[in-house]
Formats: sequence, structure tokens, C-alpha cells
Amino acid sequence: MLDIARSWVQQSQRIAVLTGAGVSAESGVPTFRDAQTGYWAQFRAEDMATEEGFRAHPERVWDWYQYRRDLLAGVHPNAAHQALAEFQQRHPGRLTLITQNVDGLHQRAGSTGVLCLHGGIFENRWLDAPRACCRIEHAAPGHPPYCDRCGNLVRPGVVWFGEALPSATFEAAEQAAHQCALMLVVGTAGAVYPAAGLARQARAAGARVVVLNPAPSELDDAAHAVLRGAAGTLLPHLLAG
Repeated sequence: MLDIARSWVQQSQRIAVLTGAGVSAESGVPTFRDAQTGYWAQFRAEDMATEEGFRAHPERVWDWYQYRRDLLAGVHPNAAHQALAEFQQRHPGRLTLITQNVDGLHQRAGSTGVLCLHGGIFENRWLDAPRACCRIEHAAPGHPPYCDRCGNLVRPGVVWFGEALPSATFEAAEQAAHQCALMLVVGTAGAVYPAAGLARQARAAGARVVVLNPAPSELDDAAHAVLRGAAGTLLPHLLAG
């Protein structure tokens, strides 16, 4: 089946790839839940990843995201990240990369135009709609940084529970799903919507869908082929050439 899927890659002029936490896990990136260890284990996800939790305890939540950023400092892209980046470099314009991951490893591997559905953990933005006085680069230092004129707080640039995905990014992802001839779904359980729905949209629009995952996923029934294994093993073979 790997050879068949590889022939589909070679035939397809438009390819969309949706990646999830499994790709990053192969680099040793702790999942959201895994990062809630030690001191942080006492807090619920709702405490650490919602606007309400941030407003209630901004210093605590900011420090937790800084802790997660520090964990990522020693993590490096793996063979899956590199295979995707190298394919883009060899075949400009053919592959659109969509990710649920916030760690920036695809970009560090050299991928361009990455559609980050859930934002980026190393990015910051204002908690409230910024006024003219609010400039991220001039934010006063603190936990979290803030605007020293109006008091607006800086927050991590990730999508929290209950928040909508960035509209322009998701629209671009939907367009890629509708226009591709092949979609690769890599390292995701397919349980988080609306991101998981992209694979079903691609199939409905006529694309072939290939799922790459070590374990069964909720998108296996939408796939024309399911490849069991690690992304770092499968993608270099699938995208070779």
C-alpha cells in the first residue's frame, strides 16, 4: 500500500497535508496533558487554556506557557518535518501544509506557508482589542507583559478552548482541501473539529485521502489508504523523489 500511496503522491499536482500531535511527539514534544506535570498537575485544562482562566490568573497561565516554551527549546524537527520541508523545496507550489501543532517545528524544518490552525506558542497577541497605544514590541515587561498606557495584557498566540480558529487561516485550509488531488492526514487521532473535517471535505471534493498513524484514528473511514507506522518512518519514503 505504501507504493500505491507513493504513486498517488507522484501523480498529484496539488497535495494537502494535515498534521497533528503525533508528528511532534516523535521529536519528544510533550502533549498539552503531558506538560501538566509536577507543580502544574494541580490545575485543570480549563484553568490554563481558556480566556476565563487567563483573566482570573494571568501570571499563572503566562508562566505555564513560558514553561512549555522552555520545554520546546531543546526539541528539534524530526524526519517527518524534514521530509515535508524538502518536498516543498523540490516541488514549489505543490504541497500545502496544514497543522494543528503550535510548536513551530514545521517552520524550523524549513516548511513555508504553514497554515497553523491552532496558532503558535511562540507568538504573542493582545488579550483585548488593541488600542492605538498597544504595540507588542513596546509592551512593558511582566508576567504577562502589558501595555503601560491602557493596561491591556499580552497573551500567548494559541487558540484556547472555546475560541474560533483564525478565520483567514481556516479558509485557506478549506480551500486547499477542496482543491487538492491528494490529502495526507499524519499523526492525528482525527477527533478535534473543525480541523478533522478537512479530510472529509477533501474526499467529498474528489481527492484521495491517505491516513498515516500508528494507531486507528477517527478518520480511517474517510481514507482510501491507511498506513500504520510512525510519520518519521513513513513520510520520507512516501515523499521521496
